[in-house]
Amino acid sequence: MPSGRILTVPNGISFVRLLGVPLFLYLLLVAHADAAAVIVLAIGGTTDWVDGWAARRLGQVSRLGELLDPLADRLYILATLIAFTVRDVVPWQFTAALLAREAVLLACLAVLRRYGYGPPPVHYLGKTATFILLFAFPVLLLAVAVPDGSAVAGVAHASGWALAWWGLGLYWAAGVLYLIQAAGLIRRARAGAPA
Repeated sequence: MPSGRILTVPNGISFVRLLGVPLFLYLLLVAHADAAAVIVLAIGGTTDWVDGWAARRLGQVSRLGELLDPLADRLYILATLIAFTVRDVVPWQFTAALLAREAVLLACLAVLRRYGYGPPPVHYLGKTATFILLFAFPVLLLAVAVPDGSAVAGVAHASGWALAWWGLGLYWAAGVLYLIQAAGLIRRARAGAPA
């Protein structure tokens, strides 16, 4: 059962992850320090796994942590997509496909709130999709940061896009599962059954 604690190691990790978002945007869009932006993005993606592991390992699962972790994930994905689109790392169609999924889930969440429900619990498919996307983004940026035509750029470009498309597919599959969960909750609420 999640606690009401705020000052925990996992929450500290999540706060640091949140601070990494504006740092990443500054490095990529203002300073054009692509190599440093790759490092910040890679650390942000890696610590996504670390905060959850630490919460379970240390017995510090908290309600705040359950909110901060997906918030940090969403902010990293949103910030990365916008910055990548501005810098032409990814085409706008890819960004639109990911943002459309978020818009569908936001609308779903608004409907759930009308019935007195909070967001559905995060499931493994959603976590996997997020992990793959957060792994794909630094690889795609690495392809841009290294000299064009090099072997590293070619491998990073191919593997980054393979991961990105895989992540996008899983992201939408997870979204469909969330919609199915939400539909079940709404049906129960309309039938007057307890949650």
